[in-house]
Amino acid sequence: MDRSALRDLLDAEGIDPIAYDLEGRSTGEAYALERAGEGWAVFYSERGRRTGEARFDTEEAACAHLFELLVGDRAARRTRHEGVESCFPTLP
Repeated sequence: MDRSALRDLLDAEGIDPIAYDLEGRSTGEAYALERAGEGWAVFYSERGRRTGEARFDTEEAACAHLFELLVGDRAARRTRHEGVESCFPTLP
């Protein structure tokens, strides 16, 4: 799987595009994927700081890892509230 296929899968899973960055340029709070030297890096970006960084030899392995992180994070899912999409869960 490449980044284009990953984007399609994430959309089909209902993952909010605000929750991730597939170009590694995120400065907000988001999961990110970027080219790193000869390989790929997946990390969480928060206020410009990288946490939980994992490195992979292939784009396919990095995309698979990012997919698992995002589908496992309920906060990354789109929710609907009065016709507006948001990455924030609806409060009871």
